[in-house]
Amino acid sequence: MMLRNWLAKTLSARAPAASEAALSVAAVSRRALSPAALSPAALVLLLASCGSPPEPGVPQPPPAPSPPLPPVAESELRPVAAFASLAEGPTRSQALFSEMARVLLHPRCVNCHVQGESPAQGDYLELHDPPVVRGEEGRGVVGMECSTCHQDRNLQLSRVPGAVGWRLPPAEMAWEGKSPAELCAQLKDPARNGQRGLAELIEHSRRDALVAWGWQPGFDRRPPPGTQAEFAALVAAWVESGAACPDSSVPAPPAAAQTAAWSTP
Repeated sequence: MMLRNWLAKTLSARAPAASEAALSVAAVSRRALSPAALSPAALVLLLASCGSPPEPGVPQPPPAPSPPLPPVAESELRPVAAFASLAEGPTRSQALFSEMARVLLHPRCVNCHVQGESPAQGDYLELHDPPVVRGEEGRGVVGMECSTCHQDRNLQLSRVPGAVGWRLPPAEMAWEGKSPAELCAQLKDPARNGQRGLAELIEHSRRDALVAWGWQPGFDRRPPPGTQAEFAALVAAWVESGAACPDSSVPAPPAAAQTAAWSTP
């Protein structure tokens, strides 16, 4: 009985102290969470965490539109840094490919990446003159090989273009008439891009002699916008950002408008 009475007195004596400690902690917590004690950033986070989740079926406001890219001349490419204002991920990646498409859909590229068995020439996809065909390896046929006229460099006097390894790409690499979205899907498919992975596409755009020729076409032929180095940098940034493809609603530039803008004087 005596032990029981002692325990009761001890616990009753300590209870007020425990209550006071709890009240003290609560007071400190209230002061720490008061708006006056919070920094502006912490207050924003606190208010955001108190928001209720969106109700199912209730339309939500659309995301804020991406900031516009800086204007660029027809003869130039936007540098990779110009896309830093876009959100990382698909939005930026899609925009990077759309910029790449300005080169890929240029006549200097499309003339060789044609549908059918004969290359085109000029800025209007005119049939190659004299008439030639692809052949088994893209180098023509006996008696009309590409190397009969095309050398490893441009011939200014005869106005014949040339570069090391002059030939047509494989037929499965044709992209004449394709939209940027279709072309993007093709470039990611090794069965239709020359059996290349994405890393190999970067190297191909950076070092291939026929790609380089596009910016040194000779005889007043209009090159694609920018430079090979700038184009390769865009390809690398596109791959690094996830290699996303543009929306299928983005059309290819109409052939007439495209060639008129780049026609040879």
